Amino acid sequence: MILDKETARKTAGILLQIKAIKLEPQSPFTWASGWKSPIYCDNRIVLSYPPMRNYVREQMAKQIEMTYAKPDVIAGVATGGIGIGVLVAEYLGLPFVYVRPEPKKHGRENQIEGKLEAGQSVVVIEDLVSTGKSSLNAVEALKNAGAHIKGMFAVFSYGFTAATENFEKAGIDLYTLCDYDHLINEAHNLNYVSQKDMDLLSTWRKFPDNWMTISGLGNT
Repeated sequence: MILDKETARKTAGILLQIKAIKLEPQSPFTWASGWKSPIYCDNRIVLSYPPMRNYVREQMAKQIEMTYAKPDVIAGVATGGIGIGVLVAEYLGLPFVYVRPEPKKHGRENQIEGKLEAGQSVVVIEDLVSTGKSSLNAVEALKNAGAHIKGMFAVFSYGFTAATENFEKAGIDLYTLCDYDHLINEAHNLNYVSQKDMDLLSTWRKFPDNWMTISGLGNT
């Protein structure tokens, strides 16, 4: 869910400007899942640009306060949500923890790193949400530790139907600074992509698993 359209537009511009998000409909990327995709996203690049990271930090922190007031703890999802999560926690003056995909195999075998007490309220931070499975895995670990999850904030979401269904099933609200629709619209406004590319990008969001065939790119 987008809370502020102007923030979504500005965030899209930032992600495109610093190439944290690349759009190449004519030369698709291959994801780890095997999907061919016209978009590649690495929001961790934001951390390398102080003015941009400060904007993301402040907007996310302000939206958290507006939505939930102040939680007891900010939790980042490893690894992409750690950097942004620390910045948000620092801005809000709150404790920070992060959640691994699974418990360590050695030492104390922690999955949650940092101090978290049962009953504390938590807002979870992600850099990117695709299907939501890894994000919700972190939420489940926090719940198992006794945390009360207020919701999740992310920098960007592809807006897949699967993600919407997964978050609804888990009963977790997801808010993002920017999403796919705002991103491609701003890319078009800034002349990063043509109208032909826009058609390809729109088709991919609807049919990400067999986009190459539907778009005709698989026949070239």
